Amino acid sequence: MKKRINTLYFSATGTTQKIVSEIANKISDPLDRKIPLNNVDFTLPGARKDVLSYLEDDLVIIGVPVYAGRVPNVLLKYLNSLQGNGALAVAVVVYGNRNYDDALVELKDILELDGFKVIAGGTFIGEHAFSETLAQNRPDEKDRVIAGDFGQQIYTKLTTQDEIQAVIVNGQIPYRKYYMPKDRQGNPIDIRKVTPKTDSNCTDCKLCVNVCPMGSIDSDDVSQLTGICIKCGACIKKCPTHAKYYDDKNYLRHKYELEMGCTERREPELFI
Repeated sequence: MKKRINTLYFSATGTTQKIVSEIANKISDPLDRKIPLNNVDFTLPGARKDVLSYLEDDLVIIGVPVYAGRVPNVLLKYLNSLQGNGALAVAVVVYGNRNYDDALVELKDILELDGFKVIAGGTFIGEHAFSETLAQNRPDEKDRVIAGDFGQQIYTKLTTQDEIQAVIVNGQIPYRKYYMPKDRQGNPIDIRKVTPKTDSNCTDCKLCVNVCPMGSIDSDDVSQLTGICIKCGACIKKCPTHAKYYDDKNYLRHKYELEMGCTERREPELFI
């Protein structure tokens, strides 16, 4: 198989990166060659400035998190700029154990419009961005084994099919609206403008500035935001002194409902 293996992912807290890398490594392992994987992490703003172009000799494993059941809308401009030019693609979405809704079929559609041929798709579970208990420590070893098996299945498809077939994945078209939490009366609530607070534990190490995928945390005053917050969890989960937190009542109620209502372990779904 003469394919260049590429990974392309947005992974604010590292969960999507782990899955995409596991899949790519298992596809690449049987090839026993010295050509390294080409990895592109587009989590930080600077990485989303370049337009990427691929060729028919490329295989690209593309991973994004699921936000409210869909591909994050803040990533659409970048994803729509990709140039597939007939390259093969594997679409991967990672969600926090609630539901992936229409994110996978949406990502597949985006990639096909970009000129990719999507030959496989997978949904995986990662620790929820809002929580340290919901899907805690996932992807775990079981998830990584499944991701590896998925990579091996993709390798088999690539090496046994003369005409590699596109894949059909689960999802609803037209896509459902973005999932919205509700208040006690059942009315939708909007938490998009909720932002994290900073307490006295902060040592001004600037790590939160460096990990924010929107570049929204003010370097001169890390308690202030100069842009939007997408609730990715990076500044909270990576803060060495646990100085970042949310105190919005609607956000905290929604977080509690997710932690109490989504405890049953969801498993990856593979389409090939």
